[in-house]
Amino acid sequence: MSIAENIARVRERLHFAAQRARRDPSSIALMAVSKTFPAESIHEAYAAGLHLFGENRVQEFATKFASVHSLGDARFHLIGHLQSNKAAKAAELFHAIDSVDSLRLAEKLNESAAKLKKKLAVLIEINVGGESAKSGIAPTSPELEGLLAAVPTLTNVELSGLMTVPPFTDDPEGARPYFRQLRELRDRLAASNLPNVGLNELSMGMSHDFEVAIEEGSTCVRVGTAIFGSRTYAP
Repeated sequence: MSIAENIARVRERLHFAAQRARRDPSSIALMAVSKTFPAESIHEAYAAGLHLFGENRVQEFATKFASVHSLGDARFHLIGHLQSNKAAKAAELFHAIDSVDSLRLAEKLNESAAKLKKKLAVLIEINVGGESAKSGIAPTSPELEGLLAAVPTLTNVELSGLMTVPPFTDDPEGARPYFRQLRELRDRLAASNLPNVGLNELSMGMSHDFEVAIEEGSTCVRVGTAIFGSRTYAP
């Protein structure tokens, strides 16, 4: 099937999942995860009506940037782990960083965005499964409190919510407790009335489990293989 046909199928699945959860489908963003796929695939998805894209690596997206930066209202988010020494380049290339996992990184992004005279949207990545191989802040970590407390002083970054990648399970239902945990964390933090902190967004759910994520409150699902097909990784 073509990318356009795949997008139509994913949108249909999104619509029915939202209906089951008694939610407005238009309140849920569909992000096409274009990592490892060429710029031509991004152009094809954009022509089919998708304008939100996620990339995992700064270096990889830098090779595509010249081809895709003129795509009108397309927005590109970094969703993979970001080292602080690459913050300046990330701030230059991306509209948003969805994987902030430390105060140091947030400060570096704020400094870089200020030099660029831009406002950089960010999400805090939460490691809900406590997996050592994954980045993200633990839900109960004091570091999370410190980062949230510092956000109002970082005038060139704008926090809009939380992101997570749960432990993988073959059964999509296995991800439900982790999605629920992120939503409940967001709700607790929002209820604490932190000044100048926005926590409306919940980025969670991928190709195999995004319908469960929608049922648990996701506002942005990150779909790659269901749109672009299977990935081929370099050896």
